[in-house]
Amino acid sequence: MEEQLRETTLGDMLQETIEQYPENEAVVYVDRDFRMTYREFGQLVDDMAKGLMALGVQKGEKVAVWATNVPHWIALQFATARIGAILLTVNTNYKKDEIAYLLRQSETENLVLIDGYRDTDYLQIIYELLPELKSQPRGHLQSDSFPHLKRVIFLGQEKHRGLYSLPETISMGRLISDAEYAQRQRSLDPHDVVNMQYTSGTTGFPKGVMLTHYNILNNGIWIGRNQHLGPKDRICLPVPLFHCFGCVLGVLAAVPHGSTLVVLEEFNPLLAMTAVDVEKCTALYGVPTMFIAILEHSMFHRFDYSSLRTGIMAGSPCPITVMRQVIQDMNQSEITICYGLTECSPVITQTRVDDAIQKRVETVGRALPYVEVKIVDSETGEELPAGETGEVCCRGYNVMRGYYGMEEATREAIDRDGWLHTGDLGQMDQDGYLAITGRLKDMIIRGGENIYPREIEEFLYSMEGISDVQVVGKPSRKYGEEVAAFVIPKDGYDLEPEDVKDFCRGRLSRYKTPKYVAFVEGFDMTASGKVQKYKLKEEAARIFDPS
Repeated sequence: MEEQLRETTLGDMLQETIEQYPENEAVVYVDRDFRMTYREFGQLVDDMAKGLMALGVQKGEKVAVWATNVPHWIALQFATARIGAILLTVNTNYKKDEIAYLLRQSETENLVLIDGYRDTDYLQIIYELLPELKSQPRGHLQSDSFPHLKRVIFLGQEKHRGLYSLPETISMGRLISDAEYAQRQRSLDPHDVVNMQYTSGTTGFPKGVMLTHYNILNNGIWIGRNQHLGPKDRICLPVPLFHCFGCVLGVLAAVPHGSTLVVLEEFNPLLAMTAVDVEKCTALYGVPTMFIAILEHSMFHRFDYSSLRTGIMAGSPCPITVMRQVIQDMNQSEITICYGLTECSPVITQTRVDDAIQKRVETVGRALPYVEVKIVDSETGEELPAGETGEVCCRGYNVMRGYYGMEEATREAIDRDGWLHTGDLGQMDQDGYLAITGRLKDMIIRGGENIYPREIEEFLYSMEGISDVQVVGKPSRKYGEEVAAFVIPKDGYDLEPEDVKDFCRGRLSRYKTPKYVAFVEGFDMTASGKVQKYKLKEEAARIFDPS
């Protein structure tokens, strides 16, 4: 008999695992001295949760985390859940304009951050956006630009002006009694929103997807079950925690099953191979690009992959040659493929460990238990028979609560009968296996990152000298797609491709910055005046160098 969906909170589920597997390792970092058993991890979660309560974090407040996969990230995920706060995950690639939009649109009360990532100085950006931090007492922030923001916490040991450090936050937890802490936890409901993730939608502007304990916990449980995860499994997790791939497919598939998470702060093929070898990982996650980087690494054959068994490949279609290599050369005979979107917690379909290789490369698997999938005619909404192409729709426990502060956009995404319209085109065979064939939307997927052209177009419209611009995806062997911009310059302006790229640098995430720029005199239009983007995509594939 199939197991029922769980009506419990993330905090209560973690407690069950701690009681069942107290000495099992929960979180390990292979490149530093950091490993914690579930008992130790639970204590850290409690200390952080009480610390946040002592700072004044209330039930229902948002706690935005802008950080790479640092050791305390996962503890923060559960600490916020235990006190009824909403963890808002921030893309580590965000620049100044993007973080400002997110903080305002989400009405975030708390921001937790590290010092920076690659060429982006998070601290400098925050001091520019919030100069009040340097003059106002901590915990009493009042900003005209960000009226909801109350406090900023540094996810590390160092002290910074106006910010609480991690040790200070934890030490303040002593002010909260066990009774107060227990009372807060008793006030929680599995159907409370616990997580918000920003995703690009049909308007081109990021929307805050509201997900409940019930949404993401049950999704994680089934994702893990479909890999046959258990207390002896060790998952190498090189994907970002800010993304559903990390914090749901990774963390919430592992913890309910007592599995160990071997976390990488960011993807590095050498470190991933080392982690698998040294920690004897049984599962490895990644987008196809990551697996390709490992397989093509000059030191690939120096490492031992015999411990590997399963894992997840997701984010973009996997070439059959890569899948064969992963199964044969990396020993991942039971690797699975997942498909979904943030609005669905995120997984809708998954291949199973015993599916034939053909199913794992030609389809994205079957619906998870308790999830319905259908293919509809995008014009009429009528359900289509097996083998016909239409829009993929999903209904079930995993469908989001809605977009934060965007009721109309929520109604556009979820119909009256509860079906979420994905915007993806696909077809289903007689056995229920889904194949994704394209997108109704013009979304670009680069290395597993969703990029909406309209957002980049709106940004580039603000550049002096640009009359009109259209952004499309250009096929890429390495990343699936790269961003290409077709620009109509204003009269009297002599622009170069580098001018456009320079305008984006430091203001737009690197992965959204156009790799290719072409100048044109006009665009092909439909009779109704719409730009024929498919022609631009064909042009991009033809004129730009293969990559």
